[in-house]
Amino acid sequence: MTERDAVTHPDFAILMGGALRATDRLRRHLHGMRIIAADGGMRHAKSLGVIPERWMGDFDSTPPELIAQWPDILREPYPPAKNETDGEIAVSAALEQGAKKLLLAGALGGERSDHAFMHLLHAARLAEDGIDVLLTSGDEEAYPLLPGSRDIDLPQGSLFSILGLDTLTGLTITNARYPLSDFHLPFGSSRTISNVAEGPVRFSLSSGRAIILARPYDLSGA
Repeated sequence: MTERDAVTHPDFAILMGGALRATDRLRRHLHGMRIIAADGGMRHAKSLGVIPERWMGDFDSTPPELIAQWPDILREPYPPAKNETDGEIAVSAALEQGAKKLLLAGALGGERSDHAFMHLLHAARLAEDGIDVLLTSGDEEAYPLLPGSRDIDLPQGSLFSILGLDTLTGLTITNARYPLSDFHLPFGSSRTISNVAEGPVRFSLSSGRAIILARPYDLSGA
């Protein structure tokens, strides 16, 4: 990507309200990204050492003391009775500014499993639109997997799983303890849970949609 392309298509990180640990790997992912906070996700800014340029949402999960900590950040309030989550509003704002790569920090875990699951589905849809998406809690990462191939740089010995959102055909996994070649994975199968990376892993798929869940700091399977 040229410098001109980087300006035209900036990379954005969205701070969301789920659990987040400020790991070294997460900080590397954040390097050079523009930041938007979605409601209570602003609480992660200090530990990550970032200053969001926008703060969006209905602010129903933002305590007054958090607002007091960041008086100079532009806040864009939305009514609580709205059709999108705060995270989706922030993602839309990034896309309107030309984003082609998104990091959704705090999109996994937390008190609302419905929100976390919706973030995974939303990421798969964004990937179908050509957006490069990574969801992370710091300890866990999620990547959409669509037809084609993709490489994910994982530490040797770290755990990962593939969750099929429908039936998968032609699934191939290389550089893992349990490789697969042109595999047919029925919808709802647990066959692809708890694999172990041998270093960067390549995933290929002929048809279907899935989520790769990786735990780069979890070497319990090594």
